[in-house]
Amino acid sequence: MLARPDFDPALRMLLADMPLVPQLTPEALAQIRPYASSPVEPLLDGRAVERREVTISAQDGTRIPLSILTPTRMARTAAAPCVYWIHGGGMVMGDRYSQIDIPLEWLELLGAVVISVDYRLAPEVNGTTLVDDCYHGLLWTAEHAADLGIDPARIIVAGASAGGGLAAGVTLMARDRGAPAIAAQVLIGPMLDHRNTTTSSRQYSGEPGVWTREMNEFAWRSVLGHLAGATVPAYVSPALADDLAGLPTTYVDAGSAEVFRDEGVNYAARIWAAGGQAELHVWAGGFHGFDALYPHVPVSAAARQTRNDWLTRVLGTAPDIQTKEEG
Repeated sequence: MLARPDFDPALRMLLADMPLVPQLTPEALAQIRPYASSPVEPLLDGRAVERREVTISAQDGTRIPLSILTPTRMARTAAAPCVYWIHGGGMVMGDRYSQIDIPLEWLELLGAVVISVDYRLAPEVNGTTLVDDCYHGLLWTAEHAADLGIDPARIIVAGASAGGGLAAGVTLMARDRGAPAIAAQVLIGPMLDHRNTTTSSRQYSGEPGVWTREMNEFAWRSVLGHLAGATVPAYVSPALADDLAGLPTTYVDAGSAEVFRDEGVNYAARIWAAGGQAELHVWAGGFHGFDALYPHVPVSAAARQTRNDWLTRVLGTAPDIQTKEEG
């Protein structure tokens, strides 16, 4: 086994009590999927949020659900920023409410409208279908910005894990197609490279974990389906993109003790090399998804606060909103 960074001590203690899957197989996936997301109602309880559900047409006509979460009890003098959220789950599990507590913080902090897309999952679909679903949801969001009270110049595309990889793919797609405009992208522990050959992917292999090299291989096989080698599009595996110029300002973070560490670092470095702007944070001792699983551990709280601070700088501090009670 390769030498590798150890887990943060507080995270290590919590991880010891967490049931871990040694292998991800079709049978294991079927068992895990029902538990891959929690009900959204407890997360919304007590928050000043209006929830609306819509469906939109994907490229092949399939109806794709979107959840629209809008801050309430606010008087606005300008359109709100929007966070277009893409959930994690290895592209094989989860739903539009997975990790939704992360963008809900931005709803409360910045008065942002959060729109979360329920893209179809592999292996039931594969190839570009997943990223196409996400892109069409984003197009719908931009086209309906006025009705949604959204500022089309302040749309953020964000996602965690698989959602981070899909966010990167959607952002590349929007750049290449000339629409819609994206103000920034937030890539949290992103799943960017189907080749699975980085040092960090080899370090976290061979034993149970939150997300291991072997689990990653299973997920990518499910996503790629018939695609192989040079036929894999960069929209599916963004690390393959020849050119990262012209992307919006980007935030990338990861744990030092996870499979996706080096993919995120490489992606940020390539954005800089192309003349773009990226902010990169690697959190010492963080395993994959540490800040979503255990948000109150000091390193997790620091990671989340740092993302919040960055978004505040990018979007501004929402001076155009005030509570109706104060108005």
